[in-house]
Amino acid sequence: MELLGRYKNGNVRTSIYSDGTKERFTMDDEFKPEFAENMDVKICNRCSAGCSYCHEGSTPDGRLGDIMNEKFIDTLHPYQEIACGGGNVLEHPDLIPFLHKLKDKKVITNITLNQIHFEKNLELVKDLVDQKLIYGLGVSLVNPTDEFINKIKEFPNAVVHVINGVVTPKEMLKLADHGLKVLILGYKMLRRGEEYYKSRVESIAANQQWIYNNLPSLLNKFAVLSFDNLAIEQLEIEKRWSDFSSEPWDEFYAGDDGDFTYYIDMVERKFARSSTESFDKRYDLLDDVDEMFRVVKNNK
Repeated sequence: MELLGRYKNGNVRTSIYSDGTKERFTMDDEFKPEFAENMDVKICNRCSAGCSYCHEGSTPDGRLGDIMNEKFIDTLHPYQEIACGGGNVLEHPDLIPFLHKLKDKKVITNITLNQIHFEKNLELVKDLVDQKLIYGLGVSLVNPTDEFINKIKEFPNAVVHVINGVVTPKEMLKLADHGLKVLILGYKMLRRGEEYYKSRVESIAANQQWIYNNLPSLLNKFAVLSFDNLAIEQLEIEKRWSDFSSEPWDEFYAGDDGDFTYYIDMVERKFARSSTESFDKRYDLLDDVDEMFRVVKNNK
């Protein structure tokens, strides 16, 4: 593993490696970061995929964030991470200059794409990786074909994103035993996600129950199987941790939303503890990333 960067953050010494591994070290009893390690940043609401469960409500004519001119970008720290999402980030006309701007600031940038857009823009994605404009690549699953599995394996830092309740048992088993990295996301009851849930309550519940029941056996079928905090809650991962591992929970858990991370919506010019936060708990965008982090921590 190549060391991408190491920095001091409050009483925390953080190291980030080329395969996505992150290590935190402190001499104290608890971590007390002064700034966020990572920000989940929505840069556009434009997307042609039309997923019926899209919690962002993205559309083909969705709005774009003014990503080149927001002042908070100039306050980012070297080796902070930004996870850019949308919408379809590839439809933002300023994406490439934005990625160059972040690279010049030594920010580690990751992007998330829908499988449809990943497959249609394979050469562009490869170019972004080769230029080190992006490091991590999340790809939201649509259909786990053999062709898709072979393509995604060409990217060592690619992670297949699936949604708890949307992904079916058949799809999970199709992804299994290929050495893939998979991230299970919690089901978000926002925008179209709420409408989709109401129309498919039984099938979503059945898919979620299957994941819950089969997690112990699924762990050995992927190079990495990870969960966002919402999925950890929905699947009761902490409660069931002894069924999965003999290692201490605290050594694997990356922290609650708002402890080391927060969410920025550059379209609506808002920020919040996470993308699942209710709309009345989102704040107007500020000009400094550290000040926004303090607001989030003080209002947890």
